[in-house]
Amino acid sequence: MTECLDFTVAIPTYNGGSRLPELLERLQNQLYTEQLSWEIIVVDNNSTDNTRLVVQEYQDNWQYPYPLKYCFEPKQGAAYARKRAVEEASGLLIGFLDDDNYPSAMWVQAAYTFAQNHPKAGAYGSQIWGDFEVEPPENFHKIASFLAITERGNEPHIYQPQMKMLPPGAGLVVRKQAWCENVPQQPVLNHKGREAGLASEDLEVVLHIQLGGWEIWYNPEMHVYHKIPAWRLQREYLILVFRCVGLSRYHLRMLRTKPWQRPLASLAYLVNDLRKIIIHALKYRGAIKTDLIAACEKELLVSSLISPFYLAKRKLFRNKL
Repeated sequence: MTECLDFTVAIPTYNGGSRLPELLERLQNQLYTEQLSWEIIVVDNNSTDNTRLVVQEYQDNWQYPYPLKYCFEPKQGAAYARKRAVEEASGLLIGFLDDDNYPSAMWVQAAYTFAQNHPKAGAYGSQIWGDFEVEPPENFHKIASFLAITERGNEPHIYQPQMKMLPPGAGLVVRKQAWCENVPQQPVLNHKGREAGLASEDLEVVLHIQLGGWEIWYNPEMHVYHKIPAWRLQREYLILVFRCVGLSRYHLRMLRTKPWQRPLASLAYLVNDLRKIIIHALKYRGAIKTDLIAACEKELLVSSLISPFYLAKRKLFRNKL
């Protein structure tokens, strides 16, 4: 029988050989974890670079009481990697860090302490700051959360269901029990990456946990720095992100809605999305070509409008995707 630990740090990574060393070194320097039993698991999500060799080199020289483990997940996509991490984890709590998420020295301790103080919390997110390679565009704060930057104040707060806001998968901590009891084995948004035209697989997981009766929180004591390279601020990439988020939105909306309410709710969402598109067009007119933030907002609105039709078609041709 596998020994239960207090905490697992799970690192899903794809071609993260150049990014993992800084993250692993930060985890080597965590403070006030002497009384915790914990582990680190790197989930190699079908990488084609030297990710395996980088982890093996660290394992060969590892001199810490908490183990560094490695596993390989051949199915491409963050949702598959996170699911594999949960299967492999021995911790009662699982903290997810992407390979470009660099935690402060108190992250593990803060994450564990929060769970002890909030026993009904099934998942909770970090306070995440952007570490930008280049200066972000004007008004970037309006879309920062779509790149998993969550600067939501210095006081912890619960995400009430009516807020329709949830923490991202980056820097997220979940109770393994809450995940195993509520997250389906095959979530709808469990896809092969943005080539499938979808996103928000992390929000789907958290929403299932919330719908299962667990509380979802924001914990500002868990500090994470998210490294944002220049290419992730380019127009083409950002538009793709907003398109994928928008196309995924209908499924999340319907998860929040009781089955008997869905026909009327679908119509209401359709009308409201169309209203927002008209208002946005009147507000920005010809500025879409020069205003990147406005262009992203438009892409989200249009893709949200299309979402129910796109998902219906995708389900019909699922075997061909």
